[in-house]
This record gives sequence, C-alpha cells and structure tokens, in this order.
Amino acid sequence: MKILLADDHPLFREGVKPVLLKLDRRVTLIEAHDYPSAFSAMHKAKEVDLALLDLYMPGMSGLDGVTRFRAAFPDIPVVVLSASEQVEDIQKLLAAGALGYITKASPSDVILEALQQVLAGGIYVPPSLIELPAEEEAPRPLNNNQALTSRQLQVLREMAKGLSNRQIGEVLQVTEGTVKLHVTSIFRLLRVNNRTEAVLVIQKMGLHKLKK
Repeated sequence: MKILLADDHPLFREGVKPVLLKLDRRVTLIEAHDYPSAFSAMHKAKEVDLALLDLYMPGMSGLDGVTRFRAAFPDIPVVVLSASEQVEDIQKLLAAGALGYITKASPSDVILEALQQVLAGGIYVPPSLIELPAEEEAPRPLNNNQALTSRQLQVLREMAKGLSNRQIGEVLQVTEGTVKLHVTSIFRLLRVNNRTEAVLVIQKMGLHKLKK
C-alpha cells in the first residue's frame, strides 16, 4: 500500500506515520510539504492507494488545492487533515470530492478508524461535527463498494417523501446545515447530481424499503 502524506509541518507528519503503518505492515509513505511537492510526488509515484492532504499548505488555497488534486488524480481517495471544525469547510470539501475529513486534534485510534472506513469505500466525517453519536457512523455496505451511514439512510427516506432540508432537519431533530452535509455525502456516494436522481437510485436499490 502506498500513501501520500502531504503536510507542511514535519512534526505532524512524524506523529501520523505510526498510525499509517498500522493500516498495513507494508505501507510505503510518500511525503510532501506543500501542494507543488504533492503534485510532483504523485506524478513520480505509481499505484498510490490514498492521499492525506493538509487543508492549508503553501502553494494553493485549501479548497482550490483539494479541488485541483482531485481533478488531476480522480481515482485516488483523498482524506483532508485540518484544524478547522467548521461544517461549511466540510461541506465544500466533500462536494469537491474528498472522501474523509479528520481534525488534527483527533486521537490516533480515531484517525486509524477513519482511514480504514475510507479505504473500505465509505466517507468519514467526525460525528461531533454533524451532531451524530459515533455508533451511527458505522457504514452500511452498498453496491460498487459504496457505503451509507444509518443517518444518511434516514435522510434519504425523508428525501424520498419530498421533504426539504429544513423539514428533514425538523423530523430528525438536527440542524439544516447538518442535513445539507449529509445530502452532499449522499450525492457523492451514489454518484448523482440532484435529489431526484438520488431518489431514483435508492428506489432501484430498494433502500427506501429498509426498516429504520
């Protein structure tokens, strides 16, 4: 397994390395200290399995850097590491194609679990940032190596009823911003562009019939 670790703080890279080695005993780490060196390392490397990008590195703005990285290497799963805990940042990054968002304050076991979830085909966002208990973030396997959380399935069911984000938030007792975050993740996982396409996909899969 090859992993790109891009962060402009050497001490942080050193601290994360032991966690990454737990993913696979044969992990090969490719290090970069800014966006230009990350792009250069990716062009030189072969068969990279995962990219960990610090959101704010020299060379590009955070969102722009992630967006350009995804465009250049669309087949590489990207997980963003950041000190930010703003829901808006998470929404934009997931919309840009990131499959995970890990705060730098996370303990090593949480980082490990998050990366394992992404490598298994899911999306990881810290439960505390989307007002969900941790146990609801366990992924439910779908077709094509996709995964939906229990809460995302609830959002999908309410979406299929024609409810707006605000109405879904009222039903599930979460904020409208949290619902928007889930909707962004759902669109990414189901590879759709709007609510109508999402509902058609879940109807075809029979997910709307699953028990709560």
